[in-house]
Amino acid sequence: MSADEEQPEPEQEVGTEGEEMAAKLFGTWDVSEIEFNDPSTERYINITPVAHTMGRHASKQFQKSEISIVERLINRLMQTEENTGKKQQTMKIVRSAFDIVHERTEENPVQVLVRAVENAAPREETVRLKYGGISVPKAVDVAPQRRVDQSLKFIAEGAHGASFKTSTDAEEALASQLIGAADYDVQTYAVNQKEEKERVAAAAR
Repeated sequence: MSADEEQPEPEQEVGTEGEEMAAKLFGTWDVSEIEFNDPSTERYINITPVAHTMGRHASKQFQKSEISIVERLINRLMQTEENTGKKQQTMKIVRSAFDIVHERTEENPVQVLVRAVENAAPREETVRLKYGGISVPKAVDVAPQRRVDQSLKFIAEGAHGASFKTSTDAEEALASQLIGAADYDVQTYAVNQKEEKERVAAAAR
């Protein structure tokens, strides 16, 4: 074969395609143009295409905010007696839930997740202060990182409660929680818990 008949090596195209695939969550969802509405929690909601860091964030106390919010949701969903340690199964549930969210809303499910986390994050909660032998509730502002933690907890609890020992699949339950929280539906468990926390805090001001 002559020099002018040589063709580009196929490895170059594969490499380019691999880079494009690597930039998408689960190889499908683009995470490069996600919008944030809450500036206080934006730095604690990390959007990356990585969904399995193998616990590399566990060595430092606050490094959890550097991993993907999707993986944090997956990890939170595993914190039940039935699902402990079943990460591959939980990842499949989240992936299927994202497909359902996209079918129902025609939006990027990662964007729906971010909006759901922002809407379900409580701004106030109560602590107990002791004066002598009396315990008095006191309203306090919630730190941004704890707001994200609480939001993920509410979403996971809502999905687990709606699917455990019921005919509702886990994928359907999680998708409903994400869509409801993203739309700020007070009937959704996550938003309801956020409203309840803020109502109790307002009474303790």
